[in-house]
Amino acid sequence: METNQTVAQIQDFKGKYPKQLWYLFFSEMWERFCFYGMRGMLVVFMVGHLGMNEKVANLQYGATQAWVYAFTFIGGLFADKILGLRKSLFWGGILMIVGSIILAIDPKSFFFIGIGFTIVGTGFFKPNISSMVGQLYKDGDPRRDAGFSFFYMGVNLGALIGGYICIAVAEGSMWQSLVPENLRWNVGFGFAALVMIISLLTFTQTQKSLGDIGLSPLMNLKESKRKLYEILTFLGSLAIVPIIIIMVANTVYTDYFMMFIGPASILYLFYEMKNFSIGENKKLLAALVFIIFSIFFWAFFEQSGGSLSLYAANNLNNEILGVQLSPNGVNNSANSFFVIGFAALVGLVWLWMAKRKIEPNTVIKFGLAFIFLAAGFWIFYYTKFFADAGGRTSLGIFTFGWFIITFGELCLSPIGMSAMTKLSPQKTQAVIMGMWFLASAYGQYFAGLLGANIAEASENATNLEKLNTYADGYEQLAIYALVAGVVLIVISPLVKKLMQDVK
Repeated sequence: METNQTVAQIQDFKGKYPKQLWYLFFSEMWERFCFYGMRGMLVVFMVGHLGMNEKVANLQYGATQAWVYAFTFIGGLFADKILGLRKSLFWGGILMIVGSIILAIDPKSFFFIGIGFTIVGTGFFKPNISSMVGQLYKDGDPRRDAGFSFFYMGVNLGALIGGYICIAVAEGSMWQSLVPENLRWNVGFGFAALVMIISLLTFTQTQKSLGDIGLSPLMNLKESKRKLYEILTFLGSLAIVPIIIIMVANTVYTDYFMMFIGPASILYLFYEMKNFSIGENKKLLAALVFIIFSIFFWAFFEQSGGSLSLYAANNLNNEILGVQLSPNGVNNSANSFFVIGFAALVGLVWLWMAKRKIEPNTVIKFGLAFIFLAAGFWIFYYTKFFADAGGRTSLGIFTFGWFIITFGELCLSPIGMSAMTKLSPQKTQAVIMGMWFLASAYGQYFAGLLGANIAEASENATNLEKLNTYADGYEQLAIYALVAGVVLIVISPLVKKLMQDVK
């Protein structure tokens, strides 16, 4: 492995992908196994083992996931100003391991404690590895979108494996003879700890190939002073864990936080904008447009971990083409399965179109994302017409809905991450990436509210009535997604002007 390369040498790579992308790919893959494995277990565990009703579980899920993504903004800020991307990522991984081990020991007694550590850890880990991917490319390199699409395939490989295995083992539909019934949930959460250790080892053993990418921004200070700032950051993040635990356990505090953090982050961005040129600020405004619209996308998409988890558990049969599968495992991993199959292909299509100067701009891609999302949710609605008298419907048709939505995600998520790195000056890149994930926090938060409303409408209903209520709710989401997609396409010329030379 080559070491001590300069950033310019790294960016002057030959072929479609820089070799460093592979190392970040595998580190992120195992981290996403941890994250999506836990995500798929949350609502089912809260309803089945913590005694919450479906409405409360949806709200709790939205609050938990909102905090996970909201903390990425804070993690990005400290990475930009004090730790650097690498140390921030390492510290986040350590906290995620601690949280997963706590959950594996006794998930029922220590649920919110384990979740608290995981939230803070993800905040330090997630935005910074994406920022490092962006720095592997020169400004204007047309291979960047394909690189992010490939990186996103790694995200989904981890999500596929973890998303299916953890919930399938925990529910007892997989490895029943190997895992004692009283330890199934412990093992499910334990998988997350194990793979997070693998993720961290992957990064530490390959980080020398990154040259100067991700090093501390305080290298100009004396080492003693720099170490002091770093130690204070580590201690401060540990001190905030109990506060996070309290606020996650009481969703009303999450409401107050979400009312504050979004406006505060935008004000902070405006404060930072005084240091940049008019051209740079126009690009930041364009980034803000993408960030705001992505909130709506994730509010619908992230029903997967909330209302769709309960829909899968209660209203789907367990068979696709004669093969018996865990409905919740499929709900939690089908999207990732399709991303793996099509992410590289979509990335190559963008490259092919770019060479012929017919590639749609980022705004149009976002608009297409919403149209695919609308089509997928319409298919979720359409499953109601295949239900039996007991309120069970086709897992196969439901999975086809995720197939369609996958193309929407591929038009938005990897393209959005790439756009954030292209539209933001390097000094504020981790903060902008943090705001991108903060938008996901709002999406998760609103996903919880939407799921809670659907669950409340179906309270005390028969299983068939519940299926119809959930399906009708998904029809409404399909209509809203279609409207958002049309609006984006209509305003695309205006946003394109703000983006200037960025495509």
